[in-house]
Amino acid sequence: MLYWALVFLAVAIIAGIFGFGGIASASAGIAQILFFIFLVLFALALILRVLRGASR
Repeated sequence: MLYWALVFLAVAIIAGIFGFGGIASASAGIAQILFFIFLVLFALALILRVLRGASR
């Protein structure tokens, strides 16, 4: 998922350089959403890891 966030970020940067504002903003929005989903899943995995490690 982080890979796709980086891909959409690259598309947004390239589209922004060439002046395609609509495509750039859409790609940047998708990249931002995917990145925050990745962060939430990562934090959840860390919390579950700590909780499972503490019970052993």
